[in-house]
Amino acid sequence: MGLPEPVDQNERGLAAGPSRQDEKPAPQSVNPWEAAGAELAARERAAAAPGEPAGRSAPPAVPWVPQDEKSGVVFARRLGRGLLWAVVALAAVTGVRAWVVPPKAPTAASAPAQAAPSYPTADAQATAARFARAYLGWDEARKEERAALLASVLPVGADSTMGWDGKGRQEVLAVQPSTVTPGAAGRALVRVDVLIRSGAPAGPSAGPSPSPVPGPSADSPAGGTTPRAEPGARWVGLDVPVVQASGRFAVTGRPGLVGMPTAGAKLPDTPAVETDAELTGQTKSTVEKFFAAYAGGDTESVSAPGAQLPALPQGIAFKALVSWSVDVSGNADRSGTAQVSWALGGATVEVAYRVKLTRVSSSGAQRWQVADIRGGTL
Repeated sequence: MGLPEPVDQNERGLAAGPSRQDEKPAPQSVNPWEAAGAELAARERAAAAPGEPAGRSAPPAVPWVPQDEKSGVVFARRLGRGLLWAVVALAAVTGVRAWVVPPKAPTAASAPAQAAPSYPTADAQATAARFARAYLGWDEARKEERAALLASVLPVGADSTMGWDGKGRQEVLAVQPSTVTPGAAGRALVRVDVLIRSGAPAGPSAGPSPSPVPGPSADSPAGGTTPRAEPGARWVGLDVPVVQASGRFAVTGRPGLVGMPTAGAKLPDTPAVETDAELTGQTKSTVEKFFAAYAGGDTESVSAPGAQLPALPQGIAFKALVSWSVDVSGNADRSGTAQVSWALGGATVEVAYRVKLTRVSSSGAQRWQVADIRGGTL
């Protein structure tokens, strides 16, 4: 163990030859191992560094020998460290907040509200139109015919006369259903515009005029006792109440006569269009020849290649090109507005067109030709 060998005091005294005055009686029982330990401690204190305090003793010698750990202990320690780092990485990815504050439980997504089925407007208009034609058309010589037509759109057991006194004649020339105002429980109010002509001759040969001209409405004379029937055609409005039941429509009661507007809606302001005066003069004869051929039945010779422009039917004659103007535009094709007068039915009428022109090259020459036309102007 590194300790000095014990020496017998008697042998030491003989070798050193101590003086008699320094000689002290030796203890009777001295452990040689303890003496050797004390001597070793004294040597270590003497060999200590000069700056070290004298009172500090050297650390005791380690009384064991380090040994290597077993492989199972090392594996367990490394596994624990790996798990710890995995938890730290998971916290960095998912966020510490998700651990501290738990996420709210997902609420069940509410089912989208189903849109209410739209009201069958077309069916309501068809029923109201049939009723209006039968209701406003009567002939005192054919009462049963009117009653049968009304019964097809009235509820079972309803009065098929609908307030008519059974006198007079009136012819329905046209029926035009329009606005439908839905109500509760499948009910609705349908507006129908009806073109009527009072005092029409009776009999199967009587028919609508080929071109009815609207005339003045029936007025009541001063005193207002007997209405004055006039043969002129006129529009009248009819509000028809209908209801949907068992998959079908029926008229629920008597309708109401309403007036018609005397004028259309006020038009919005339209921007002014600048006219290309030079091109207008150059293409006027081209457009004039086209409309003459348009009424004569031959448009292929005066229209651009590939244009599909069917001619007008017979009975319409070209009178004149009233006005023509080409819009200012930087495009290759140009558009303009034409006002044309036609002879039709013994009269002359003026109409408007939008005409599209395109430049066509042939034999080194260029000319403008009509590529398309549209009736009316936007």
